[in-house]
Amino acid sequence: MTLNDIRGEPTSATNQAALDIFEEAVTQFLGFTGDPVATVQGALEEDPGFVLAHCLYAHLMVTATEKALLPTVKETLHTLAGLADSANERERGHIAAIQAWHDGELAKAADILAQVLLDHPRDAMALQIAHLTDFFLGHSQTLRDRIARVLPRWSKDTPGYGFVLGMHAFGLEECADYAAAEEAGRRAVEINANDAWAIHAVAHVMEMQGRLGDGVDWLTARRAEWEAADILSVHNAWHLALFHLDLGHDEEVLRLYDGPVRAERSDLIIDKLDASAMLWRLHLFGVDVGARWEELAGAWAPHAGDAHYAFNDMHAMMAFAATGRDKEADTQLRALEARAGHGDAGGGGDNVMMTRQIGLPVCRGLLAFGRGNYGEAVEHILPARTIAQRFGGSHAQRDIIGLTLIEAALRAENFTLARALAAERTALKPTSPRNWRFAARAHEGLGDKAEAGAARAEAANLAH
Repeated sequence: MTLNDIRGEPTSATNQAALDIFEEAVTQFLGFTGDPVATVQGALEEDPGFVLAHCLYAHLMVTATEKALLPTVKETLHTLAGLADSANERERGHIAAIQAWHDGELAKAADILAQVLLDHPRDAMALQIAHLTDFFLGHSQTLRDRIARVLPRWSKDTPGYGFVLGMHAFGLEECADYAAAEEAGRRAVEINANDAWAIHAVAHVMEMQGRLGDGVDWLTARRAEWEAADILSVHNAWHLALFHLDLGHDEEVLRLYDGPVRAERSDLIIDKLDASAMLWRLHLFGVDVGARWEELAGAWAPHAGDAHYAFNDMHAMMAFAATGRDKEADTQLRALEARAGHGDAGGGGDNVMMTRQIGLPVCRGLLAFGRGNYGEAVEHILPARTIAQRFGGSHAQRDIIGLTLIEAALRAENFTLARALAAERTALKPTSPRNWRFAARAHEGLGDKAEAGAARAEAANLAH
């Protein structure tokens, strides 16, 4: 007799002990806590033929966006092929989605999971994987609407309901519905104070609204909770550092970098992304970071030439450009050029488009910036800026492209462009001291002392 999961969705499992361990792994995955990989392996030790446990293991591997894990995914797919006859329709959907992810067809995987969720709206694993896939694709509207489709089928009595509210909060934020996003995120945290994704969603709202003091208070008050979320602790520390950076608290930013962001020297790509994104911002703003870049660039060096996911490639290039690692930078560019051209012959997956349209030009721009060729950096980055959502990440993460562009324009003495970019930024986030500092520098470059003085005064006022 086959068993249903704790939300009533069908499985082909017959071993209750294995199913219970699997449910623990899913909860860890939803909450970004513990070690869901080790936990689901425990379920497989209990029942080696447990289809959904194999699926969760493979999902965890592909969503890590690490090229080195693809052989492990391929092995799991081989195992699943031998179990397909005993799998139910829901499970076969997961297997097909994993295959699509392995092949680089992220949009196809998302479509497959959409069908799974139509038939099984309380499939928490499918919902989490689909949510992450939407994030990797930069599909902001779907980040919101995919969760909205299933919410009526969930209730406060459904295990994991708070996690779903947290997902919805993040989708609402990425669609600029900030009031609804904050409400949903706070409700999720009320249900589960340890929901690091919901904490993160509310922090995103405050970042996008320029509520710097609120952001510091929100994350500081919940630091114990988000630091306990092993998988998301570095990212939430990065968010806290963003608020301090805009306020001009450079020393606090460096303390956060040396503490929760990089103290453990994590080799996970998700953690190295945040480290690069923080050091590059400091690099743009002229802050001396000492030897921190060298350590991080060394950690990125094995990934030079991966060309597996353009968003990751951009962050690796930051480290190579900042440290003058020409060998790794050139290897990276050659790999990106090859990947960008692959689609001309057909195939190659979604990353071909991501690389061609955003990853390659932005990486060229970063390298030019690192070499002091600021006008060239502007030429490469400017066309990619307005379509950057196509290679994934959040608005807050992709802002690194806009920051690099305006700093390159200022250093290239293209003050007319810099003034226009500063006007965009101050209109979008008028409470950001950093944006007014950009405006002041642009006005100074154009000889408008009055406007520059007013902008500097506004920046100083906001910083206090």
